[in-house]
Amino acid sequence: MNHYMKKSIQQYQSENKNKARLLIKCPDQPGIVAAVSNFLYRHDANIITSDQYTLDPDGGQFFMRIEFYCPQLLEKAETLEQAFQPIGEKFAMEWQLLYVSQLKNVAIFVSNEPHCLMELLWEYQSGDLMGNIALVISNHETARETVESLGIPFYYIPANKDIRKQVEEKQLQLLKKHQVDVIVLARYMQILTSDFVTNYENRIINIHHSFLPAFVGANPYERAYKRGVKMIGATSHYVTDDLDEGPIIEQDIGRVDHRDNSAKMKKIGQAIERVVLSRAVKWHLEDRIIVHENKTIVF
Repeated sequence: MNHYMKKSIQQYQSENKNKARLLIKCPDQPGIVAAVSNFLYRHDANIITSDQYTLDPDGGQFFMRIEFYCPQLLEKAETLEQAFQPIGEKFAMEWQLLYVSQLKNVAIFVSNEPHCLMELLWEYQSGDLMGNIALVISNHETARETVESLGIPFYYIPANKDIRKQVEEKQLQLLKKHQVDVIVLARYMQILTSDFVTNYENRIINIHHSFLPAFVGANPYERAYKRGVKMIGATSHYVTDDLDEGPIIEQDIGRVDHRDNSAKMKKIGQAIERVVLSRAVKWHLEDRIIVHENKTIVF
């Protein structure tokens, strides 16, 4: 990690040492916001931002994200979590209390198309992606020099469907060693097994090179070209057992016309992929996403 990156991270952690985020999902009912606000008030916390949304005020699901400031936060962390338990139980909440200064450890998986990886590394170097890129795993050597020049560990693990179990065992060992919180598939062209995905439920972010649900699977640009589409796109989603059907986090599109062949479409699409994946990763790191069934609420 270079000096600028270290300085950016240290400054961010210092500035945010007394900030936390509270994510809540529960059945909607009167009194939720009042109870949470009163809890924070009683613990000398000041709300910075508060977002909430309900699917239906008459018995639907309620979602909430609060970011707050609290003096000596990390010293109070255990007390806060214990004190919030009764509120969580009263309203049947699924909740998380997350500390802004405690950066998530990120693993990036990539194959032989490095454009999404390069975007993430640039955001990381510039101080705009606030996580710790702990390692990069690849089934190709393409990105080694770029990754290692930044002081990030690079692991080359050849992979194919015939040795998938052995490969994933090695990968899981590395993820455990580096205490990884979230995995980013930056155009990693291997299918993950159900056992692997289960270990990181709603913590594996993928980029798909089409505007899902259109053109699922391989060669979407060629199929889009043959279909004569007028716009192409990219989709970032959480990985589930159902291929390319996990909860969608972000999507974007670009215009094309009859003059654009499949190669030109792919070039346009790769630019969209970089931006869409970067946004999705940032939102996850900033605790902006709550998963509900096969959808996401993004605050």
